[in-house]
Amino acid sequence: MNMSGLYRWGMFLIAGLLAPVLVQGAAEPEDIIKYRQNSMKASGAHMAAASAIIKGKVPFNSQLIVHALALEQLNHDTASLFPKGSDFGKTKALEGVWENRAEFEKAAHAVAIKAKAFTRAAASKDPKTAGTAFKALGDACSACHKKFRKKDD
Repeated sequence: MNMSGLYRWGMFLIAGLLAPVLVQGAAEPEDIIKYRQNSMKASGAHMAAASAIIKGKVPFNSQLIVHALALEQLNHDTASLFPKGSDFGKTKALEGVWENRAEFEKAAHAVAIKAKAFTRAAASKDPKTAGTAFKALGDACSACHKKFRKKDD
C-alpha cells in the first residue's frame, strides 16, 4: 500500500472515529458503553492480527501497517470512551477509571504513545523494530487492563 492509500485509509478511520464523538453529548450511557466495548474488541482483533504477522504465523507482512494504523486511531483517545455516567451495567471497567481519573488517563495516554510508535515501526518494514514496538504496545495495554479492567472469568 502506498502512502497515498495509507493517508486515505487513515482519514477514513479518523472520520469513523470522530463521528460518534461529535454526537457524544446526545448519546445514552448504554450506547456509549456498547460503543466502547466494540472499540475495545476492534483493538483486540487488530492486536491479534498484528501478533500473527509478527510471529510469522501468517504471510501478510504488507498488512502489518494496516493493523498498526487502526490501533493508533482506535487508541488515540481511549479515556474519552469512559465519560462520567458510563460506569454502570455490564462493563469490565473498574471503578478506578473514574475514581483515579488522572492515573487512568496517564495509562491510556501511554497506550496511545506506544500505538503511534508501533505505526512508525511497522512503516519501517524492519521486523525486529516492529516486533519490539508491538511488544511495548502490548505491555502498555496490559498495564492499563491490570489496573482498570475486571479480570475475565
